[in-house]
Amino acid sequence: MPPVEIEHRNGLRLYRFRNLSAFPEVYHGITSRRGGSSLPPFDSLNMALSVGDNPVKVEANRSKVWARFTPMAPVLLRQVHSDTVALLDGATPGGDGRLLGEADAVVTDRQERLLTILVADCQPVMLYDPVRAVIANVHSGWRGSITDIIGRSVAVMKERFGCQPPHIMAGIGPSLGPCCAEFIHYRQEIPASLWSYRVSEYHFDFWALSRDQLMRAGLHSDHIETAGICTRCRSDLFFSYRAARPTGRMAAVIGMAPARG
Repeated sequence: MPPVEIEHRNGLRLYRFRNLSAFPEVYHGITSRRGGSSLPPFDSLNMALSVGDNPVKVEANRSKVWARFTPMAPVLLRQVHSDTVALLDGATPGGDGRLLGEADAVVTDRQERLLTILVADCQPVMLYDPVRAVIANVHSGWRGSITDIIGRSVAVMKERFGCQPPHIMAGIGPSLGPCCAEFIHYRQEIPASLWSYRVSEYHFDFWALSRDQLMRAGLHSDHIETAGICTRCRSDLFFSYRAARPTGRMAAVIGMAPARG
């Protein structure tokens, strides 16, 4: 079942997961490419400063999105397609700044921090443990899938915060689908242990792989929601690096509000 689409009065369109939306303390959403101020080929809600877009336009786009989540303070990573999971807690150096550091996933128990991942075909994977009040946001491209950055993120939630995987809810966002995840040189790029995820001669189902990685990490299958939207097929709605380059980036965000007394 696809995520809920939310239209706001200012033209901002967010995609949300039903399982995460069941928790009022969780603020989350995935932007589309529509509703911003950037010009082609970054039209129009590009959220990335690193792709060649006008930084004034990008900051305007970011302000528009982050205003929706006030008073959450945005936290971004310097994403490098690694398997590094950043930890954001009270002892984290620079933890009160906007840019946390070089990593491709982040885990926190801090409230009012809007964990932000930027994507254009890669999978944004959001995690929430309602028992321990811990969230994570994961940038899982094909390189991250190979190194199981999703499983590593769950492991950090367990080891640092005492999370139990059966309690964790997960959402896999719009990303490159099995219809378009073509790897002509997969024998050199993808380990043979993952070739079972081939759905045709050169195409792979990374949505299925991510779901399996979550379940191997201990999550219940009915706690995992997959958007099932291919960004390349729907490049009218989403930025897709496979469809066009240069291009912009969407933002996948998740944060926690203080408990209501």
